[in-house]
Amino acid sequence: MTIAPDGRPLAGNVVRLDRLVAADIEPLFDAIAHEQVYESGFGGGVAGLAANAAEMAEQWVESSAQRVAYVVRLVADGTVVGTTSLGDVDLGNESVHLGWTGYAPAVWGTAVNPECKLLLLRHAFEDCGFGRVKIQTGTANARSQAAIAKLGATREGVLRRHKRLADGSFRDTVVFSILADEWPEVRKRLEDRLS
Repeated sequence: MTIAPDGRPLAGNVVRLDRLVAADIEPLFDAIAHEQVYESGFGGGVAGLAANAAEMAEQWVESSAQRVAYVVRLVADGTVVGTTSLGDVDLGNESVHLGWTGYAPAVWGTAVNPECKLLLLRHAFEDCGFGRVKIQTGTANARSQAAIAKLGATREGVLRRHKRLADGSFRDTVVFSILADEWPEVRKRLEDRLS
């Protein structure tokens, strides 16, 4: 039986994921409100970059109603370094989307992203029983595409003129997926990267 993600805390050795609450918005703004985070399409692109924490709160409260949004904290000291989510839940088709991910530039290329993916994918496949996890990014975001491919996800194709960005333009979206029977190999790759 497939169940929806419930927002339970997910903890690893490097990061802890907790359901995003209003008190997290200010430290999240401090962590990710940087042009380089948004320039590859996060949050609708640079034009979607909030001017302050209050504006970010308005954006996130509205959009996170359709998904389980997490704040990403470092285990070592509790510093907020980003956000990620599970959404587009389709229990009948055993499918969920892992996305809405943005990290502070200081943690790019560290163990933060691989451990977040390990925790979220483990929750999706092992706790919730999903058969398919979708991960997607804009065609202009080569760094994100490389990171998704490195997980062992399969590139399914491109959705053309798929999503309106904050500046009114449209992005093409590259869709990847991981299936339940692929999860053991993906899990091993992630665990090896983290060991």
